[in-house]
Amino acid sequence: MDQLSHDCRDTGDTTPRTGEVEQCMEQLPRATHGAVAEPTHLEALRLKIIIQIAEILENKTHTQRYAIGLSELNHNMHQEIVSKLVAAMATMATDDSAAMIAMIPTISQVIDTCSRLDQSLDFLFKQRSRQWASNDQHIQNLLIEFNQTLLELSSVLIEKDLLERQSRVLERIILSHEHISQWKEFVQEILADFFAIFPFNFFYIAFAEANGLSLYLYYLGQCPDEVRAQARGLLSQQMLQSIGLPPDSAVDIEEFSIHCGAEIKTDLNIRMISVPVPDHAPNLAGLLGVAYAAENNLSAQEASVIRAILAVMVMVVGSSKVLSRTLLELEYYAVHDPLTGLHNRRQFNDILRYEIGRSERHKHDFSVLMLDLDDFKDINDSYGHPTGDTALCAIANALLEHTRNGDLCARIGGDEFAIILTETGPEGARIVAENVSRALREMAITSAQGNRFHLTVSIGVSSYPIDGQTIDTLLEGVDAAMYKAKDMGKDSVCVFDATETRVSIRETRDNAENLREALKEGRIVPYYQSIVNCQSGELFAFETLARLKSPTGETTSAAMFIETIDKYGLARELDLAMINNSFAAKRACMDANRPEANAKIFINLSVQEIQGRGILGYAEELCQALELPPESIVFELLERDAIGDMTNMRRFLTNLRRKGFAFALDDFGTGYNSFHYLRELRFEYVKIDGAFVRNILTSKVDYALVHNLSRLCQDLDILTVAEFVENQEIWEALKEMGINYAQGYHISMPLPEMKQTLKK
Repeated sequence: MDQLSHDCRDTGDTTPRTGEVEQCMEQLPRATHGAVAEPTHLEALRLKIIIQIAEILENKTHTQRYAIGLSELNHNMHQEIVSKLVAAMATMATDDSAAMIAMIPTISQVIDTCSRLDQSLDFLFKQRSRQWASNDQHIQNLLIEFNQTLLELSSVLIEKDLLERQSRVLERIILSHEHISQWKEFVQEILADFFAIFPFNFFYIAFAEANGLSLYLYYLGQCPDEVRAQARGLLSQQMLQSIGLPPDSAVDIEEFSIHCGAEIKTDLNIRMISVPVPDHAPNLAGLLGVAYAAENNLSAQEASVIRAILAVMVMVVGSSKVLSRTLLELEYYAVHDPLTGLHNRRQFNDILRYEIGRSERHKHDFSVLMLDLDDFKDINDSYGHPTGDTALCAIANALLEHTRNGDLCARIGGDEFAIILTETGPEGARIVAENVSRALREMAITSAQGNRFHLTVSIGVSSYPIDGQTIDTLLEGVDAAMYKAKDMGKDSVCVFDATETRVSIRETRDNAENLREALKEGRIVPYYQSIVNCQSGELFAFETLARLKSPTGETTSAAMFIETIDKYGLARELDLAMINNSFAAKRACMDANRPEANAKIFINLSVQEIQGRGILGYAEELCQALELPPESIVFELLERDAIGDMTNMRRFLTNLRRKGFAFALDDFGTGYNSFHYLRELRFEYVKIDGAFVRNILTSKVDYALVHNLSRLCQDLDILTVAEFVENQEIWEALKEMGINYAQGYHISMPLPEMKQTLKK
């Protein structure tokens, strides 16, 4: 900053020349008069103080010049007086008059006094000049410092109106679903608002995509083609360099014009300010920023506004881009299976509903195929779930290869698939089903371990309108056909026969839901049937038999619903209900010191329990909690269930006995090779199937079987229990055979509580 300079300082003349104060004001630093001006009240204060100080300097200058003038006048007068006195002295020196000669010393003294006075005045004015110069310097420095301080203050303060305008822009930035899905248009709206705050020329967004750079260019105003070309070339190259992509990478450019009433001129010196997009998600590397063309450098305030714009736009663009991508994925997976890419059950139901309406309007046929993989669980168990997933994906690809573009393939469950064949009747659907079945049968799949295996599928077919005209009837029909294909030996195609009744299918599903609710509400409870010593007639044990209680109090035996329980995976809940209730009943008998407290409890388990689902551990903990002796508990399984998995059965029996429980093999004699199982497995009790016991008085074969079985078990130290003892004669015959225990309606009916009601 130039200071007030006066040539008089070098020559001793300190008089300011005309207009120097105005020149000083012109030389002071000023606010940059850009789009964002400094606050008006600060500018007014700055000008006011500068003018007042300038006026003080002006008055001081006038006073200084007046004093200097007086000094010069006094000096001149002294010079004139001295000159005259010197002349007078010279005249007197030539005159011999004594009086005149006597005056010479006095005149000399006056001259000397004037000279000393001039010297004093000169010294005084030199001192005052130095003081004036120092004061001038202090005032100028103060003026410069004040002006600079005020400019710095105004550069960091943004006027209230600017803040209010920014607030109004920010209030409009709401990331709604519409804005996210149409984020490019949303950016244009925000930029138009920001343009009113700071008139920049370009806005750009760059994202590093999989195949190159995606560049979005926004022109704020009317832009000639040559300027567009200049901006494209400059920005694309700088963006590639900034993001770290090779210079020859592909650049996909989208351009948008925002009409703001401005005109972008040619031959611009384009300057850029960029900020990176935060790493909101993987594969979202990018930059965005403002490019502008201006003759002057940006002020600190203008740069601050641009940074504020970019900070907001980073949030808007980065979040919108990520959320838009996420929404697209959510929309995709809302109707697609994430593993196979096929449509899911929801989309299948929607398309099925649509196809029913379309076919009804146009009088078209269409068919539905339901596919269930045969023994797919073995694949997961043998090779692991990753291999199972690979197989499911391979099956999905095969389905797509054997269907048309207008058909729909869906994965509706773990290993269940469905196909909608548009405008296809029963015969055409059967042909497609057989082609799919054959293709899957011939397809070899390789496991992660390198093993090759094949899969088969059971397929059911139903057609609109012959097999059903609603979603429910079509699905019931195709479900029934698919289960029939399973029953036919799997790896089969079965077309639904509309003449077959659907009542059993609907009833089974309804019963399953009713049973599920009954288990939650505690309406499936144990009834207790006495098991007595066959020789003495004394109470030995109670067998728990499940009964379903209706809301009106009616009871249904387990034979009516046990198959549905097994089919719909409710067996574990049933086992837990029987254990909880029977254990609590036994504890109540023990607390009441009733004679029934010493009786054992026989509890039926589902076959899944031998897979190690933890029921024995639960029973052990419950025995400890209720202080029940484990040896009073006997778990039993049906023979056909127990022998199906010999390896797990051995493990199950070992674990059972380790916990102190006993085991009974139920319905013995109905298996294919019952005596083999007696050799391979050890049982505490064998319950002889009632089908043999019931006829021992009329059938020599049944009598011989039961009699010999009794002797065999005695030799093996296995206790026998005869079921279905329905009269006294059968009981007497069992006594003679040496059967250990008996149960049946002749001995005791099943009762809702442990109560001894024996017939002797």
